[in-house]
Amino acid sequence: MKTLTGPSTVSPAGAGAVPPPGAPFLGEAASFIIGVDEAGRGPLAGPVVAGAVVLPLGGADGVGADGVGADGGIVGLADSKKLSARRRAVLEEIILARCHWALGVVEVEEIDRINIFAATMKAMTLAVAGLMEKIGAETIRAEMPGAEIMGAPPLVLVDGNLTPQGRVAGWCWPVRAIVGGDASEPVISAASIIAKEHRDRLMRALALAHPGYGWERNAGYGTREHMEALNRLGPTPHHRRSFAPVAQASLRC
Repeated sequence: MKTLTGPSTVSPAGAGAVPPPGAPFLGEAASFIIGVDEAGRGPLAGPVVAGAVVLPLGGADGVGADGVGADGGIVGLADSKKLSARRRAVLEEIILARCHWALGVVEVEEIDRINIFAATMKAMTLAVAGLMEKIGAETIRAEMPGAEIMGAPPLVLVDGNLTPQGRVAGWCWPVRAIVGGDASEPVISAASIIAKEHRDRLMRALALAHPGYGWERNAGYGTREHMEALNRLGPTPHHRRSFAPVAQASLRC
């Protein structure tokens, strides 16, 4: 397992995300908002990756074909699965350059040891912990002078209906699960984009070492191409043996 982090400017709570309809606005109770999403929960091979992002002060408003609005915000954030590969790559570059971000990666060995759900929750925890360590209270104070809520923790918005709270010992931040948040909350969309782009790169690299499974195209998901290769060639060290199709292929080889 590992954590990767990167730079930029913190947005105050509410600038990059809005609570779902009917929910109380929590901006006044949080110093800033972190968006979290995962990539790679369903594949038969490769790690699970979680992204954590704090949007720049401009949030996700404005207009601009290059992805950066007049106010410095990021334009065009959406669910990574609904973006073209080209658009996703452009947005990833902007996010990595303009946002505070971190990635949590949990490898196959641990996925098989603790199960994919627990591994996903752990990846999210690693990402947020890495982001919080990277940002630091002094950075936030310098970028948000005069803020009255510096003593408050951040609010973490997680895509889906379950969160690491109460499931991972290291999770210690207020959190809200938002079903469909990768499409409705720009700050979660940003996390979705960097998680998917990073994982896709990892799988393309693994495809070079293990040709024949089509990972450069299917990212480890159980496509027909992948399943045929799995049955023909057998599992690699990067296959998740706790997943039934891989376990069944192991018995045949």
